[in-house]
Amino acid sequence: MIKLKFLALFVLTILPLSANAAFDVAARTAILQDFLSGEILYEKDADKSIYPASMTKIMTAIIAFDLIKRGDLDLDDKFIVSENAWRLSSAGYSSMFIMIGDEVSVEDLLRGIIVASGNDACVALAEGIAGSEEEFAILMTIKAEEIGMVNTNFANASGINHTENISTVRDIMIMSNYLIKNFPDEYKYFSEKDFTWERTGGDPIKQGNRNPLLYKNLGADGIKTGYLAVERYSLASSVYRNGRRLIAVGSGFDTKKARSSESTKLLTWGLSNFDLIQIAKSDTPIGEAEVWLGRKDTVKTYVNSDIYKTIPRARKKFLKVSINYNGPIQAPIIKNDIIGKLKVSYKNEIIDEYDLLAFENVKKLNVFSRLIKSINFLIWGDV
Repeated sequence: MIKLKFLALFVLTILPLSANAAFDVAARTAILQDFLSGEILYEKDADKSIYPASMTKIMTAIIAFDLIKRGDLDLDDKFIVSENAWRLSSAGYSSMFIMIGDEVSVEDLLRGIIVASGNDACVALAEGIAGSEEEFAILMTIKAEEIGMVNTNFANASGINHTENISTVRDIMIMSNYLIKNFPDEYKYFSEKDFTWERTGGDPIKQGNRNPLLYKNLGADGIKTGYLAVERYSLASSVYRNGRRLIAVGSGFDTKKARSSESTKLLTWGLSNFDLIQIAKSDTPIGEAEVWLGRKDTVKTYVNSDIYKTIPRARKKFLKVSINYNGPIQAPIIKNDIIGKLKVSYKNEIIDEYDLLAFENVKKLNVFSRLIKSINFLIWGDV
C-alpha cells in the first residue's frame, strides 16, 4: 500500500515568486536569482538581447579556470604580449597596461581582467590559450552552450564593441551561477578591491575594482561591471549574507550612479522579502520507510542532492514535505535503491518531487524467521 509520511520540518506558505508587480528597478532588463534554490525572484525582460560589454570577461575567466582545473594551464604559466594586446592598452579602453614583449603570468592576466577590467589582458590571455582571440571566442561560445546559455554568442574576449557579441541578463546569470558553483576558490579574485601590476620598466600600477557594490556594507563579493555607449551601464553582482547568496544582473542603467543604487535596491529587496528554506541535505538521512521480511523493520532514506526552496517572507502558510513509498518494502534492500519519492507540495498540489533512496543495506531474514513473521502477519496483521 502507499505510505505517506509528512516530515515535521515546517508548515509554511508559498507565493508565486513572479508576483513582483509592485517592485521595479530602473534598468532596461534585469534578473535576480536565489543561488541555492535556483528560484528566480525578479525578472524584467530577462531574455531581451543585450551587448554584455565587460560582463563578457566572466566567460574569459571561466575558460582559463576550466583549463587550470583540468591541469592544462597553471597560474604561473607566462604568455608573451603581442602587438594586438598592447594596442588595447593605449587606445582609451580599460587596461592593465601591459607592453609588447612582456611575459606575464596567467594569474596576473586574470587579476588584470577581473579586477582592473583590462581589455589588453583579455587579448593576451586569449592568444596565449587559443592562438588567436577569434579561436578563443569560439571556445567561449561552445562553453556558453554547454552550460545552458541559449541566447549568447561571444565574438571576442573582452566585450568591447562588436555587433555579434550578444547575450541576455538571464544567460549572464546562468554564467555567474556556474562560475561561483564550479570555481569557489578562483571566484575570490572577483572580491579583490585592487590589483597592482608590477610592470616591466616602470613604476607599479595600482587599480581599483570597478564593482561599486564591493565598497558598500552589503555583503557583495563580485562580479563584473560593464559599459558600452550603445548599451549604457550594466552589472552582474552577487551578495553572500548569513549563508545565503543572491545573484543579480542588470543592463541598461542610465548612469553609473543608477547602476550602483538600483543593483543595491534589487539585492536588498531579495534579501528582505524572501526566506531560504533547506528541505533536505544531500546524502543525509531524512526519514525511514517500513521494511517487510528484513533484518531491520525500517530503512533510512535520503536524497542525493541538496534541496532548497525560496519562500516569500510575508505570506507563509502551507509548504509541506512528505515521504511517499509503496510499502512496506520487501527485503533485501541495497543502498541507493530508489524506494519512493520525496514530495514538496503547496496547498495539496505537488510542486516538486525527488527520488527517495535507501541510505543503507537491509538483508532478508533467514527462512525460519521469514516463516514466523509471515504466520504472525496472517494471524495478527502485524508486519
